Amino acid sequence: MPEAAVEPGSFRDRSARVFIQDDEVFRGLNERALEQWNALSATAFFRRFVAEGGLVGTERLDPAAGPVPAFAADWAAVLRHERIPFVSYPYEWSFGMLRDAALLQLDLLLAALDEGMTLKDASAYNVQWRGAKPVFVDIASFERRPPGEPWIGYRQFCQLFLYPLLLTAYRDIPFHPWLRGSLEGIDPESCLNMLGLGGRLRRGVLTHVYLQARAQAAYGSTKRDVKADLRAAGFDSALIKANATRLRKLIAGLTWKRGRSTWSEYTKCGHYEAADAEAKRRFVGRAAATGSRRLVWDLGCNTGTFSRIAAEHASYVVALDADHLAVERLFQSLKAENHTRILPLVGNLTDPSPDLGWRNLERKRLASRGRPDLVLALALIHHVVIGANVPLDEFVDWLADLGGDIVIEFVTREDPMVGVLLRNKEDQYADYQLDVFERCLRARCEILEREPLGSGTRVMYWARPRG
Repeated sequence: MPEAAVEPGSFRDRSARVFIQDDEVFRGLNERALEQWNALSATAFFRRFVAEGGLVGTERLDPAAGPVPAFAADWAAVLRHERIPFVSYPYEWSFGMLRDAALLQLDLLLAALDEGMTLKDASAYNVQWRGAKPVFVDIASFERRPPGEPWIGYRQFCQLFLYPLLLTAYRDIPFHPWLRGSLEGIDPESCLNMLGLGGRLRRGVLTHVYLQARAQAAYGSTKRDVKADLRAAGFDSALIKANATRLRKLIAGLTWKRGRSTWSEYTKCGHYEAADAEAKRRFVGRAAATGSRRLVWDLGCNTGTFSRIAAEHASYVVALDADHLAVERLFQSLKAENHTRILPLVGNLTDPSPDLGWRNLERKRLASRGRPDLVLALALIHHVVIGANVPLDEFVDWLADLGGDIVIEFVTREDPMVGVLLRNKEDQYADYQLDVFERCLRARCEILEREPLGSGTRVMYWARPRG
């Protein structure tokens, strides 16, 4: 049996640690964390949220009932968690995803307060997804609420949830580069500056941004024990509940009003004749239905037409697109359907999420979180090669290195979309030719199926990497 691997994202929790072994997720608890777990598992809200899917399914291992992992000897107790299909991070979520994750955190906090518990932090990284449904995974964040203590996670909640949402809702500023650039989120002073003078008059800004910025300036270098001061002031759960309730109302009312983006209307623009579109759907369906597809990546998914086809034959689909609005629309449609097998993410293949955090281990790049059995790269290659100047052979090599089957659509130079990309560029893309592409693909893969579409400017390939 292989040894358990410590999950790097749990390094900073001194009372508990997450381990992965045999594709199962475990959490070791010290004595203090075990005491908090016993309190949590006895609550009604814990059972309710697990049953509804808002909390990750969790059980305590019983050494008397059978073998336990070797690392269990180092801990007071070990929990086993339900495995989340694919890990994602807030800087990859759409606006609606971040908002729903924030609302889940607040709902859990309010429910916990009713039973004498609280959340000791409010990290957005404590939330993962089953498709379009958020699930809170950091069970060790719950603890009995110390009498008189405020909600310690309030500032963290603002920096990782509220401020990113305010910037997008009020100023149409994308939060992804800010959250990717700082795992601690957006500080109140920076948020206030970006909102501008007019933004300071918007709902929630005075209370949650301006006053936080003032407090940060006032207490940043103080030698006083701020937590002790707040306890002495007599903070009770009613005050925390009132603040959390106001936050929930504020966040639930935030909307992102952008109506168009570069590619959000792509499926309505008539780039395909009806016969071509149907042939493409059949081609993808044949490839997806062959073999056991545990994980599919749909790269450049747009609003998810082919993600849905793949999901009919796969356990899980990660649908990735650089267009935030397209992903937001996909998320909202999946949410309305209560779809739990397609995970929509915002991401640019030519500027991907890197390894981040302490020793570059806490937050992993995409391929380190689960290799796909099938990759869809449909109407994408011209954007990568011509739009982003990535050499054609480099892109093919990267796809092949992922290890799964590849369904790729080559869009030839005669296609109007390639003409649009070349219109205002010097044509330095001698490698962008059908014969060069096929040569590169055959060098790394066996081509299982090839089908030109009726338009004559697009060719579908289904390939399998060698070795």
